[in-house]
Amino acid sequence: MTAARSSDGPGPLRRAGRAIARALHLPFTGTARGIRRATHAHGAGESGLGKLIELHAVNGAGDVMITVALASTVFFSVPTDEARGRVTLYLAITLAPFALLAPVIGPLLDRIPHGRRAAMAGAMLTRAVLALGLSGAVATGELELYPAALGVLVASKAYGVIRSAVVPRLLPAGFSLVKANSRVTLAGLLATGVAAPIGAGLHRIGPPWPLYGACALFLLGTYWALRMPPKVDSAKGERRVRILSHGEKKPSLRTVGPSVLHGLQANASFRMLSGFLIFFLAFLLREHPMAGQSAAVSLGIVAVSAGAGNALGTAVGAWLRARGPEMIIVTVQGIVLTAAIAAAVFFGAGMVAVLAATAGLCQALAKLSLDALIQRDVPEEVRTSAFARSETLLQMSWVAGGAIGIVLPLNGALGMSVAAGIVGTGAAVAGRGLLRASRGGPQPRARPV
Repeated sequence: MTAARSSDGPGPLRRAGRAIARALHLPFTGTARGIRRATHAHGAGESGLGKLIELHAVNGAGDVMITVALASTVFFSVPTDEARGRVTLYLAITLAPFALLAPVIGPLLDRIPHGRRAAMAGAMLTRAVLALGLSGAVATGELELYPAALGVLVASKAYGVIRSAVVPRLLPAGFSLVKANSRVTLAGLLATGVAAPIGAGLHRIGPPWPLYGACALFLLGTYWALRMPPKVDSAKGERRVRILSHGEKKPSLRTVGPSVLHGLQANASFRMLSGFLIFFLAFLLREHPMAGQSAAVSLGIVAVSAGAGNALGTAVGAWLRARGPEMIIVTVQGIVLTAAIAAAVFFGAGMVAVLAATAGLCQALAKLSLDALIQRDVPEEVRTSAFARSETLLQMSWVAGGAIGIVLPLNGALGMSVAAGIVGTGAAVAGRGLLRASRGGPQPRARPV
C-alpha cells in the first residue's frame, strides 16, 4: 500500500497546496524579477549602478515612512492659518542639519573616500536606531522627538551627499552622468510613491508602526550598502589631483572652472523660486482660493502640479539622450522664465498650476545637471565637500525664497512678477557663463600629480 501510494505521487491536497503556494508566490517573485531587470538594464547591473538604484529606493521608502509618522506631530504641524512667525521658525529648523553638513560632515567624508560603503551603511543604521527611538515619543510629542528627528534629517542628508559622490564610480559605458543621476533619483521617487500609502496604512494601526517599518527598511539598507561593489571603495583607476600650482591653497568650488559655479548659481535661483512659491501660494490661496475651490483643494492642485512636474523632470532626465549639463540648465532657465512671465501677465488659477508644474520639472533637470557637473569637474579629494556645500547653499536659497514669500503682500500678479524676477536674475548671472562653458567643450579636469 505504501509503495503504491508513493508511486502515485503526492495526493490531491498536497498538489493543490503547492499550486496555491505558487500562485501566491508568483506575484512577489515576478515583481522582484521585473524590478531587478529594470534597475540592472543597459549595463547598470554589470557596473554596480543597479545596486545603488535599489539602495536609493530603500532609502526613499524609509524616509517617507518617517515623514508619515511625524506628520501628525507638532514637528511638522505648521498650518497656514497660524502666525507667520511660526512658519519662519519652521524655515529656521530646516537649516539645522546643514549647519553640520557643510563644515563638518562633508570634509569628514572626504577623509574616508575609500570607506563609502561603510559611510552609507552608517547613515542607514543611524536612522534605523533613531526610528526606534522616535517610536516611543511620536505619540506623545515628548522632548526627545526633536533631537531624534533632526538626527534623522542629518543622516539622510549625509547619505545623499555620499550617494552623489559614488555615482561616477558606478557609471555604465555609454551612460551620461545626468542619465545615471536621473535613474537613481527616479527610483527614490517611485519607492516614495509606493511606501507613502503603506506608511499611512501602518499609521492607522498606531503612530509607532510607520517607524517600525522605517527601521526594517533602513536595516535592509545597511546590509545592502555593505554589499555594494568593492569599487565603490577602491581607488583603482583613480589619480590624486591638483587644481592649483604648488604652494597654493587646497582646491575648492571656486577653483574647478566656471561650469560648477554657474550651475550652482542657476540652481540657487531655482531653489529660491521653489521656496517662494510654496510659502507665498500657501498664504495667497488660503485668502484667495481658486475659483469654485476651497483653500485646501487649491493648495492641493498646486502641490500635485509641482510634484508631477518634478517626477516628470526626473523621468525625462533618465531617458534623455546625452547632452551637456550646461545646455540643459540654460534651456530650463528659459522655460521657467517664460512660464513665470506668462503667470504674471495672465495671472489665474490655471497659470499658477502651469508655473508650479514647469518649475518642478525644470528644477529637477537643473539639479540633476548640477550633480553631473560636480561629478565631472570637481576632483575626487574634495567632491564630497563640494556636494555638502552645494546642498547647504541650495537650502539657504530655499529658505531665503520662503522668507520673501512670507513677507510679500498677497497680490497674485505681484507675486508672479517677483517669481519671474528671481528666475531672471539667475539667468542673467549664470546663463551667459554656462553658454560660454558649453561652447568651449568639457571643462579641463584637474592636473594629475
